[in-house]
Amino acid sequence: MKKILLMNGPNLNLLGVREPGIYGSNTLSDLERMVEAYGQERDVQVTSFQSNHEGVLIDQLHAARDAYDGIVYNPGAHTHYSYALRDAIGSIDVPCVEVHISDVDAREAFRHVSVTAPACAAQIKGFGFDGYCKAVDLLLEGVTGRLGEGYDQRVQGKIIVASPEGPVARETA
Repeated sequence: MKKILLMNGPNLNLLGVREPGIYGSNTLSDLERMVEAYGQERDVQVTSFQSNHEGVLIDQLHAARDAYDGIVYNPGAHTHYSYALRDAIGSIDVPCVEVHISDVDAREAFRHVSVTAPACAAQIKGFGFDGYCKAVDLLLEGVTGRLGEGYDQRVQGKIIVASPEGPVARETA
């Protein structure tokens, strides 16, 4: 049985309360149950983890290196400035898919840049909670590699996946 770590960063514990017009009315618990059930249907054990603290998230990523086959991760606001989390993702040989509930490219300008995505095997944005399930599918498909520097200037899309030829946009996971 494959093991996937579902990680959520700062403020995602407030799903259902914080900006429901953007994130919806479902809670973090609803999200975790949904992804765990989705994994079970595919013979995958999903373990959920959330923290508002950068160092705790880094420790969790380090621990994942010997415990999981893949990581589905929404870094929240850390997406835009945490080089420490980027380095932690890049330091482990576990494929990580960055997920965002909203289409961050359609929001405020500061949300358009992800410093963590270049260390990830894929990035999914704007599919709501379903984006997390799409990330599970990508991991089961065997996505690996890293998007790399400047991926967002080379290719645009809601699903961007690393490939031997470089990052490619896809319509579906």
